[in-house]
Amino acid sequence: LFGPETGLGMPTCLLCVCIGGSVYCDDTGMDQIPPLPKDTTHFYGRFNKIRHVKNTDFLNLNKLQSIDLTGNQVSGMDEGVFRSLTQLQELLLADNNIQVLPELPVTMRRIDLRNNKLVNRGLHSEGFKEMSHLEFLYLSSNNLDYVPTPLPLSLRVLHLQDNNIQSLQEDTFCDRHDRNFIRRNLEDIRLDSNPLNINLFAQAYVCLPRLPVGTPVEK
Repeated sequence: LFGPETGLGMPTCLLCVCIGGSVYCDDTGMDQIPPLPKDTTHFYGRFNKIRHVKNTDFLNLNKLQSIDLTGNQVSGMDEGVFRSLTQLQELLLADNNIQVLPELPVTMRRIDLRNNKLVNRGLHSEGFKEMSHLEFLYLSSNNLDYVPTPLPLSLRVLHLQDNNIQSLQEDTFCDRHDRNFIRRNLEDIRLDSNPLNINLFAQAYVCLPRLPVGTPVEK
């Protein structure tokens, strides 16, 4: 009735609040993800003390669509932790200590990794390329040196402010082989608070519906 045992002396749905397919475990002081009911679609574990996300944490949760671990102390995640989640669309991990991002399902629509310690080598090469439904990618306030490309055409919002990005390539957003290519969906790009003079990379923006927000020329 109250879901699986947590090992903390009470079932998950007494420690947390379970409503329909949503499990709310915000601000409970937990340092690990509890066993979740098999019909969980949305898991909220915000503002806790979770440091590590294990391969077994989301095992057999075939209906899981959203994971929110904002405001924890996550510094490590097992590589295969999200691989089997074929319905996952939202992964919200802002305000943690993450340096390495595991492989994610291609079903993602929203990824929020603001205010972590991500570096480019901690991202899978071409890790976002096949995410044909990805619309929102928030990577601000990390330690990224360049824009993680290629980006899917579905992307609408890309926030990269407050990183260490110093240059852009002609094909960061556009197609260098097709001058008629227009990236119609991507209307919100933030590059401010990077050591980057956006005026020096005009060829990187020719396919965009509007210019990125960036740092103006210093005089």
